[in-house]
Amino acid sequence: MLAGCVSAFDPARGWGTVAGADGREYGFHCTEIADGTRTVPTGSSVRFARRAGHLGRWEAAAVTVDR
Repeated sequence: MLAGCVSAFDPARGWGTVAGADGREYGFHCTEIADGTRTVPTGSSVRFARRAGHLGRWEAAAVTVDR
């Protein structure tokens, strides 16, 4: 699991971005939020898995908010 911070999230569209500790940006859809809430506050510290996404981009998967 990688660590990062939610840098943007649009609840109307369900799309967000995680700024990884490795300096990369990873997009994610609300269905990837592990607790099933479908929303996450911007600025939240998260852990996530990285997977190959569309068009050769890496995406965040299994996003878990650090409590």
